[in-house]
Amino acid sequence: MLLIAAITIILAFAFTFTNGFQDAATVAATFIASGSATPGRVS
Repeated sequence: MLLIAAITIILAFAFTFTNGFQDAATVAATFIASGSATPGRVS
């Protein structure tokens, strides 16, 4: 029983980790597509 619970928790963490990458890509694409983040000068 403990093994099944541990596997379930590990799978949940793995899903959350990979879903975070997809969310980050969505945020970056939104900034680029909307033009709200303009490139600045690098000093």
